Amino acid sequence: MLFQVYGDNALFQWVGWVMVFIGLILLNEFARRSKTGGIIMFVVLPIFMTIYCIAVTLAANAGLSWGVNNPTVLFQNGWFHYAKVYAALAGCIGFMIIKYHWGKLGKSEMFKCFPFIIVAINIMIANVSDFESFIHYLQFTAGVIQDPSVPGSAGAFVQNGSVVWVTSEHATQIAGYNNLFNGIAGLINIFCMTGWWAIYTSKKKDDMVWADMTWVFILAYDIWNFCYTYNCLPNHSWYCGLALLLAPTVANAFWNKGGWIQNRANTLAIWCMFAQVFPQFQDSFPQMGFDSVFAVNSTLNYTVNLTVSLIALAVNVFAIAYIAYRAKKLGVNPYKHEVFVGTRDYEQARARIDEAELAA
Repeated sequence: MLFQVYGDNALFQWVGWVMVFIGLILLNEFARRSKTGGIIMFVVLPIFMTIYCIAVTLAANAGLSWGVNNPTVLFQNGWFHYAKVYAALAGCIGFMIIKYHWGKLGKSEMFKCFPFIIVAINIMIANVSDFESFIHYLQFTAGVIQDPSVPGSAGAFVQNGSVVWVTSEHATQIAGYNNLFNGIAGLINIFCMTGWWAIYTSKKKDDMVWADMTWVFILAYDIWNFCYTYNCLPNHSWYCGLALLLAPTVANAFWNKGGWIQNRANTLAIWCMFAQVFPQFQDSFPQMGFDSVFAVNSTLNYTVNLTVSLIALAVNVFAIAYIAYRAKKLGVNPYKHEVFVGTRDYEQARARIDEAELAA
């Protein structure tokens, strides 16, 4: 069992998952199908989110009770959540620039490598978080025992037979070699992205299409990222590790082939903004006055975390090996050229690309 989805709140937990999954799909469709939808979701809403976050943070720093006890300050005020939400938003805006050919950047051939760069940055943000947990494990092995009443402090401690530590946002995480193995998987995953400059606009102008980002990368990414959330966001992974990953993957599989990375950026940004402002939806800290019926925790079992991490590492090793095989077979550099030409996924995505762009 990966998650604690049983007991009195089981119905709410499953209903919550379905609401998040469907909500992300619908909002992604709203955002991707028009310039207006994209601007509302990734320019207007982020402005209001930023104003809100600055206000509650300043209030907390001033010692005002409504700021000190604000859920965003308590549960989402670490470096990771802010880095992730703004990196995701940067991706969404950059993808719209490419899709709609806005300004000089949108018409620049060099800017076509922006999707690779911003995705690599997003992956590295998660990798750093995994390695941060591994450092806590190393501190523990060196004799540094964390005091759980001081969240975010050095070291770790043993809970139910597993080494864990409490983050500055009060979440309890497993710490160990699971973090190291998944961090390595994430580094490999960066180089599973191929055809960095082969980025185009769809015929309907509703998608940025990366045809060479096929099931090989998507599978490797989804398993790695799920493992990351399971390791480092154990009290959020039910939503951000399952619903959030499946929403863009389902869309790519059934109706906008080649648009997975745009779907992923859109849904990630939407979810991160929601979680930043309304963290109490998915958090349960009764001792602090927050106990959502939708909250779901992982089992916090080291053996389970280690198993998932090893699977993520194995899948990414397979993916990079397969990419190397395809590149050698075609005699191309997998980063300067596309390596999945002729495969079903690639050809379906390529058929959606604006022919004028292919001819250019």
